[in-house]
Amino acid sequence: MPVAVLVVAKAPVPGLAKTRLAVALGEQAAADIAAAALLDTLDAVAATDVTYRVVAMTGDLELACRSGEIRERLAGFTVIEQRGDGFADRLANAHADAAATSGARPVVQIGMDTPQVTADLLADCAQQLLTSPAVLGMARDGGWWVLGVAEAGTAECVRDVPMSQSDTGAATLAALKRTGVSVRLLETLHDVDTVDDIPSVRAACRSSSRFVQVTQGV
Repeated sequence: MPVAVLVVAKAPVPGLAKTRLAVALGEQAAADIAAAALLDTLDAVAATDVTYRVVAMTGDLELACRSGEIRERLAGFTVIEQRGDGFADRLANAHADAAATSGARPVVQIGMDTPQVTADLLADCAQQLLTSPAVLGMARDGGWWVLGVAEAGTAECVRDVPMSQSDTGAATLAALKRTGVSVRLLETLHDVDTVDDIPSVRAACRSSSRFVQVTQGV
């Protein structure tokens, strides 16, 4: 499909990655979980039947857990640097940069907090975007896990959305609607922010996933 799948990711560096998990599990364990989630996500994107795969990365991969494995996996992606002062700005800029990289193709953007995503699920998101100007998949904590826009300019509206709050999903939906586009809602998923999220996400992953392996006993 003529769509770009964009992963917005942070290098899983101990002390900087998954700080809410680190409070309960320690910095190293939290970074290991973040690395596993990122690698599972990249595997799913790599297997998705789309024409472009882009990762917008921030942080120092040299200091990250599983840095060698992540670099090897990224070889199949176009990797761009995140830019912007806050997370909302970086999201909007990543959409613009991914669209520019892919020749103004529609962009389906996810993060690295839903390691249970599959190639089939992402392909369905891409297919839905081909017949809708915007798609949005809510997360059960009140945020969202996927945002797709047919035109990169539509994602400009997220610059004014407060991120990482219990109403971020609703605020993003409202911001998209204010642009005048129709928004198709996709499947709601759990994402991983705290230790309490792990069992639900793990249960939705395939048994061989890295996330399942690294969270055994948590």
